[in-house]
Amino acid sequence: MLGYSQKYAVVDSEYILKKIPNYKAALEQLDKLAQQYQSDVQQKFEGVDQAYRAYQAEKVLLTEAQKKNKEADLQQKELDANELQRKYFGPEGLMIKKREELLKPFYDQIFGAVKELATDGGYSLILDKANNPSVMFASPKIDKSDEVLQKLGYK
Repeated sequence: MLGYSQKYAVVDSEYILKKIPNYKAALEQLDKLAQQYQSDVQQKFEGVDQAYRAYQAEKVLLTEAQKKNKEADLQQKELDANELQRKYFGPEGLMIKKREELLKPFYDQIFGAVKELATDGGYSLILDKANNPSVMFASPKIDKSDEVLQKLGYK
């Protein structure tokens, strides 16, 4: 019976990223953008708050129709402020898109280098020890995904 040994390795992607000067610059760019977006959102909400206080001060002098108009205007201002916040910081927001645009190339480079290391070194599995352990590369030889799918009744 032949013994089959597999080679494993560990990398620390956080350590690698810290060693890439342009990565730090990209993080700084993201931080500045986030601060600007946060300032814009804060100004929008402060505008809503000021409009609400002005409305409260003049409310007693307004007719019912004027009150309804002012209240509708206040609701719209609040919706606009919430929309701006979602536009910048929501799941599909500009910050997420900018983060991907700026950082994905670094992750792609690391993945390419890890894959090359795995191929050249004959590694079956390379784990990333940064943050939560996750698989950075798995040899197609040890990938059993198709077999699992077959067992579940999928082709």
